[in-house]
Amino acid sequence: MTLDRNVHAQQKKSSHRLAGISSMVGTTIEWYDFFIYGAAAALIFNKLFFPQLDPLSGVFAAFATYAVGFIGRPLGGIVFGHFGDKIGRKSMLLLTLFLMGVPTVLIGLLPTYESIGYWAAACLVILRFVQGMAMGGEWGGAVLMAVEHAPEGGKGFWGSLPQASAGGGLMLASVALWFVSLLPEQELLSWGWRIPFLASVLLLFVGWYIRVKVPESPDFEKVKEQAEEIKVPAVQVFKNHSKPLITIIIARAAENAWFYIASTFALAYTTTQLGIARQEILFATVCGAGLILFTTPLCGHLSDKVGQRNMFMFGLAVLALYSFPFFSMLNTQDPFWIWTAIVLALGVVFPIMYAPQSQLFARQFPAEIRYSGISISVQLAGVLGGGIAPLIATKLLSVGQGSPHLISIYILSMALLAIVCSSFMPKDELKKTQSD
Repeated sequence: MTLDRNVHAQQKKSSHRLAGISSMVGTTIEWYDFFIYGAAAALIFNKLFFPQLDPLSGVFAAFATYAVGFIGRPLGGIVFGHFGDKIGRKSMLLLTLFLMGVPTVLIGLLPTYESIGYWAAACLVILRFVQGMAMGGEWGGAVLMAVEHAPEGGKGFWGSLPQASAGGGLMLASVALWFVSLLPEQELLSWGWRIPFLASVLLLFVGWYIRVKVPESPDFEKVKEQAEEIKVPAVQVFKNHSKPLITIIIARAAENAWFYIASTFALAYTTTQLGIARQEILFATVCGAGLILFTTPLCGHLSDKVGQRNMFMFGLAVLALYSFPFFSMLNTQDPFWIWTAIVLALGVVFPIMYAPQSQLFARQFPAEIRYSGISISVQLAGVLGGGIAPLIATKLLSVGQGSPHLISIYILSMALLAIVCSSFMPKDELKKTQSD
């Protein structure tokens, strides 16, 4: 009996580690696919797909196609959440990986406005929408595989690993675009921009190989054994769990808006408005994204000590305080302060809010509707936050006649509203970490 218990404990340890690491690697690949589009939209797509517009209008149009991906995310959350609660987490993660990778490769093969006119932008929108649907189903499955495999008392840390993948994906995307940006402008716009998109096919095979090895979530297996299956999980989420749904949407929208303003809008703002070289901004983004890989697990570990809700609300308070200094540092046009502003925004402020979300949001819903619950709420928050944030920021910049003070007020207001909503979430139940 002792031997059986030891074998079971060893398998459980191996299972939660494999689930956490595979979730991180697989989601890194999907974030790469999603972010490479955002970086290209900020720096290149306005010239390729909207060359007849002035620079600021072209950036706005490129960000509009970028926002389409966020519109697809709630639909992906509903569809993949439904089947994730009915069929299993693992199968949906494999499917979303495929549905993210293929459109990314196809974007790399697209003809531009010069070849087929506005049909190029139409094809871009369709592929971006499919990407958005895939990402909408990906996040919920990845964090649940990590959290539901993890031991009590360590769920914040293990759940933060797929969150850290946002840094890995952003870093890979920024590095890829930085390298091709070294090409002469004519070659970059002719064929160089396609390379980061086509490279996704290699990452797709790597992600598939890793994910196929992970066992199904133990919480899902328990639901199946107890016959607690719900016919239409999404209906139950809207009908019986509206409070956590609304609180997560509003609370998370601030963090999401901040991330895409700091990682995507800032690229366009500094290069178009301030005249900073692309390579300088991409280098700062790479450094900030690299820091996310370390600070996110650290914040996840700390959230197991102080509570996920407390960590999340503290991060929102830091965001509120940083909303004005961020743009002040960018406006110095000094390379050191620009680098500092972006690295702090991505590598410090963002992880404090992002790391505890996996466990914090997952425990708002019962296991039988959990995939649907967190996917729908988080992806709707993505539309209200990240999807329209670059568009709103671009418009506020125009209204402010080039001054970003209205953008800072926008971020500050969202952070304060998120703090209020977060206070309605149940308090954390802190438990001692089980021995590994």
